[in-house]
Amino acid sequence: MDWMAWTWPTAAFFGTIATLLVIFTILAIKFPETPRVGVLGIETTRGDRLFITLLGSAFINLAWLGLVSANQALALVVCLIFAAVVFRWV
Repeated sequence: MDWMAWTWPTAAFFGTIATLLVIFTILAIKFPETPRVGVLGIETTRGDRLFITLLGSAFINLAWLGLVSANQALALVVCLIFAAVVFRWV
């Protein structure tokens, strides 16, 4: 594991993603769902909305780093709002 400098924030990030994947797998097994059509006009499942949220959050954080001089923790607030919007209306 010397090829990467593991820090607590890095480990927490990957641990959170792994935990989300396990939780969503268990939810899919216990409570199967039918895809729904949201504002994008495409059918999405919980997993699709999770992927859209993670991808969008990555772009939000990259844009925040490059364009905004405010604290990076505020980007987390923006990402949480984005996640709520995606899971509600997409």
